[in-house]
Amino acid sequence: MLLYLLITCLSFFFFSKSLSFPQWASKTKNLLSFYFSKYLFTNSLHQITPDLASPVLGKMSILDLPDLPLDCILELLPPSELCTMARVCSSLRERCVSDHLWEKHLKTKWGKILGPSAHKEWQCYLSSPYHLDSPHHKTSHLGLAKIISLMRSLSSIFRDDDHRRRYPSSIPLDSTMNFYLSLETGRFWFPAQVYNRENGHVGFMLSCYDAELSYDTDTNTFQARYPPHGKRAIAVEKDVTWERIRAAPVDASPHNLYVSDSLNELKPGDHIEIQWRRNKEFPYGWWYSVVGHLESCDGNLNHCQCHNSEMMVLEFNQYTVGSRWRKTMINRRDHREKGNEEDGFYGGIRKINCKEDIEMWKRLWPSSILE
Repeated sequence: MLLYLLITCLSFFFFSKSLSFPQWASKTKNLLSFYFSKYLFTNSLHQITPDLASPVLGKMSILDLPDLPLDCILELLPPSELCTMARVCSSLRERCVSDHLWEKHLKTKWGKILGPSAHKEWQCYLSSPYHLDSPHHKTSHLGLAKIISLMRSLSSIFRDDDHRRRYPSSIPLDSTMNFYLSLETGRFWFPAQVYNRENGHVGFMLSCYDAELSYDTDTNTFQARYPPHGKRAIAVEKDVTWERIRAAPVDASPHNLYVSDSLNELKPGDHIEIQWRRNKEFPYGWWYSVVGHLESCDGNLNHCQCHNSEMMVLEFNQYTVGSRWRKTMINRRDHREKGNEEDGFYGGIRKINCKEDIEMWKRLWPSSILE
């Protein structure tokens, strides 16, 4: 009996070494090997003679695993395979739609471009009549079939109508999985900001504007809808890439003046973003700038007193020297919206403290100086 057990264990060990596992499975191979070896060892202690009624090891179900190793396996599955596992049986479906599994995927893929406003909009979307009247709400299993069929890796899952009737899909509307799939399929338009609006149009270089975005899984890009300006219609831009999108850094409406809280500490060389709009009907966008020296200052940091002055110079160095867009001055002690219909209106200021944000602006720098 011991010889039989030794041969079985060695065979299983060499067989597992010869298999080519996918990336996620290789991380769990040791865990499964430990569990199966433990299963064989405990059986050998309690089973001296063969039991013809005992289940064959090769027919063991994944549901026979304890909760901990099963959860570890599910945590390593990508979203497409989690959706596939959810179709196997009701027990796995209950596990595969749980929030703790999908929160990691949501954060990994969408975390950098989803701000508080996007989460608020999602809650409003769930309670809106539009969402309640959607096909997903009326027939949840057909809604999920439509969603997952749009994902390229899952295009053939729902061909078996009989299987669909026996295992109807049921995703809670307020679940993280539903949030993820709604983003993945472009069904949910979320608020964010887009750098260099209209793909680097000369009038929007080194700016960032609010928009509603919808993801296109086929091109791995976004469609952006910019809010209307006065009597102008909604502007739409396609093929917006991931690197041009960010979550709004402050929770402020693009139509309201941002109340600045760092004006007194700003000094020459600091990187800032300032609100600017063409006229009163336009929403604000955020524009990149650097704090400069006053004309009375020679720029020598050892003698510079610009930070003690009420007036502060903001430089937009993407414009040529002498351009009316190159510099503007604001009063740091009593700063309000400043400007006119010809030069536009300057609004609130926020200091950029994150090096990653500064590097992002530098990567977007135009290839030639603007007039």
